[in-house]
Amino acid sequence: MATRAKTRDRPSYRCTECGYSTAKWLGRCPECQTWGTVEEQGGGPAVRTTAAGPVSSAAVPIGQVDSRTATARSTGVAELDRVLGGGLVPGAVVLLAGEPGVGKSTLLLDVAAKAAGSDHRTLYVTAEESASQVRLRADRIHAINDHLYLAAETDLAAVLGHLDAVKPSLLVLDSVQTVASPELDGAPGGMAQVREVAGALIRASKERGMSTLLVGHVTKDGAIAGPRLLEHLVDVVLSFEGDRHARLRLVRGVKNRYGATDEVGCFELHDEGITGLADPSGLFLTRRDEPVPGTCLTVTLEGKRPLVAEVQALTVDSQIPSPRRTTSGLETSRVSMMLAVLEQRGRISALGKRDIYTATVGGVKLTEPAADLAVALALASAASDVPLPKNLVAIGEVGLAGEVRRVTGVQRRLSEAHRLGFTHALVPTDPGKVPAGMKVIEVADMGDALRVLPRRSRARAPQDE
Repeated sequence: MATRAKTRDRPSYRCTECGYSTAKWLGRCPECQTWGTVEEQGGGPAVRTTAAGPVSSAAVPIGQVDSRTATARSTGVAELDRVLGGGLVPGAVVLLAGEPGVGKSTLLLDVAAKAAGSDHRTLYVTAEESASQVRLRADRIHAINDHLYLAAETDLAAVLGHLDAVKPSLLVLDSVQTVASPELDGAPGGMAQVREVAGALIRASKERGMSTLLVGHVTKDGAIAGPRLLEHLVDVVLSFEGDRHARLRLVRGVKNRYGATDEVGCFELHDEGITGLADPSGLFLTRRDEPVPGTCLTVTLEGKRPLVAEVQALTVDSQIPSPRRTTSGLETSRVSMMLAVLEQRGRISALGKRDIYTATVGGVKLTEPAADLAVALALASAASDVPLPKNLVAIGEVGLAGEVRRVTGVQRRLSEAHRLGFTHALVPTDPGKVPAGMKVIEVADMGDALRVLPRRSRARAPQDE
């Protein structure tokens, strides 16, 4: 008895920010990573054990489980269905996160209107805007539907009340960080509030068989705001990416319990809303009658989808002791590596004394090593001021020794380039089966790759200017 009383009187500590409880004091909360928020709460809870209780449903062999209730239903937006694995599953909870102004609300309002029907009501709850503001956006993107219901609420109890009144098949909440429960202390967006709101909506979705789309905020580092537990609780986590100054938007699957996470949806944001792009390669290319120095085409893989993209480079005489190195859409570290390889292995010494600018077309970001060869050839072409041959794509990773390494999906990349009319390709050795009618040049190192430049460029490139 004395030991039990001693355990009950032992003090406990609780984080005032997220509600995390611990038996000892900590300077930093391990849940929300906040310093100085763990405070003593008095006597700790007595240790209890859970006894066996009644079950909600009997366990059955897995082969007898009816899988028809988990059949996905299309959202009406083909590019979003591609990422979701076919559509929305009844009872599924999807978290869509992205930076402010990227187009999350516009996309989900369009989805809510297209998914609504006589047998499938949709409830759109806005906690960041007024109902009139959402109506104006709906008029602009033609998202008016008699079976789409709109409510402006910031109280969790009111949101649950709307679910009882409307009985929707699809709920869209914009956003989970701006709704709060009156039963908990703390401002909306806090760790405890986000956990409670998400937990209540997930329970409602599972009980009603209702699909739920939650809009989430991101931090300045690009991570989803709120407790990490939020990503574990939901069924699907999607990342909405894109430069607000470009038209291209990408939806990537980060987690998906109903499908693969290697699919990417492409969208174009314009004045009349947002539309899916079944063939987005045209956004990343500049069609010209004659080739221009400093440009090279490559094929990148966004998930399983091959996209033809254009890399541009420009070199000019520097007016300062330390030449500029500016990149847009490319990783600065990989561009610097290509400059070093060209100077050491390709004997192009003129690049070290010039301002160098590299960029991609259409707002696409090339981060995979398969674009190395295209970046190197674009830089060499810019340094010599002689264009590469027309209808040429370059695919391959370049090592520091100047070798060109193999990359994944070469055959898919070549098939996409051939479909768009490109007739020549530079690839690493042993590319496998190539499309009929396409000339493939295998290169082992940068010396082989630089031979595609006209003779005048190779004679001029090593000279210092």
